[in-house]
Amino acid sequence: MSMLRFSFGTMGSGKSTLALQIHHNMTSRGVPGLLLTKLDRDGAQVTSRLGVSAPAIDIASDFDLFELIKSRMPVQFVVCDEAQFYTPEQCDQLARVVDELSVDVFAFGLITDFRGLLFEGTKRMLELADQRNEMQVEARCWCGERANNNARLVNGRIVYEGETVIVGDTDKVMSEPLFGDEVRYELLCRRHYVAGDIGPSK
Repeated sequence: MSMLRFSFGTMGSGKSTLALQIHHNMTSRGVPGLLLTKLDRDGAQVTSRLGVSAPAIDIASDFDLFELIKSRMPVQFVVCDEAQFYTPEQCDQLARVVDELSVDVFAFGLITDFRGLLFEGTKRMLELADQRNEMQVEARCWCGERANNNARLVNGRIVYEGETVIVGDTDKVMSEPLFGDEVRYELLCRRHYVAGDIGPSK
């Protein structure tokens, strides 16, 4: 029986690595499938911070995922990275893919945004998924505690307001500042996120 599986966690918890592993394992055995992403930091591919990547279909917000996948049949599985950025309608379309096309869907996404709130795509995935899996790789704050928060830093300072989606990375220096500002993300425990403390060496 086909299932909609949603795996979630913070940045650095291995979501994209696992997505790539599932896609590799299936395709290397001749199982037909699709790899999807949205707003990946490197464009039309799924990338892992471990240095592995694979070409993917970069979906826009107006893509009908049910129709896309239906047009690519026979497909037996779909791996969806960056699912937090999918619209609620696209999440519903993925549920239809499972129910009406009998295709397994493996979706991966961040649990919360830089404000500590569920992304729209994440919220809908949690509501719809047949199976919900928290990533078992625990990202760590600078203090060594478990990191629960994806803090956004603009020009080196934590911000708690702004656009939900600004693509950045956890690198200390971005090659090109966004709109004149340097935007990056820092993994923090709840205590240091609330305090705005990014550590003594930051």
